[in-house]
Order: sequence, then C-alpha cells, then structure tokens
Amino acid sequence: MRNKKNKHLGIEIDPSLHYKLHYISKYYGRSANGEILYLIRQEIKAFEKQEGEIVLPKSEEENG
Repeated sequence: MRNKKNKHLGIEIDPSLHYKLHYISKYYGRSANGEILYLIRQEIKAFEKQEGEIVLPKSEEENG
C-alpha cells in the first residue's frame, strides 16, 4: 500500500539504461524502484558526508 505522504517522481530514460537498471536491480534482489531509491539514498549520504547535513525546512517535515 502506498504512503499518501510520499512524493511521486516520473522520469524518462532510454531503453538501454532501463534494461541495465533492471539487470542491476535483479542482481541485488531489488525492484527497479527499490534500486533507484537505494542509489538516491547513497548519493545523499555521500553528499552530506562531504558537504554537511541537509536540513529540511519545517514545512517539508510536516507535509512529507
């Protein structure tokens, strides 16, 4: 069941990138969506380690 507070992000990717994403996600036992979320979290973690924590504005914390 979807969390209604979650945001939806639609992207267009070329077929070869789509295939490779699914290949990698299957290899790691994740869905393509799960793989994308994993990669986004890893990039945020790396960015915050180098540049410092990103603090959410109060409105984002309350509204999701």
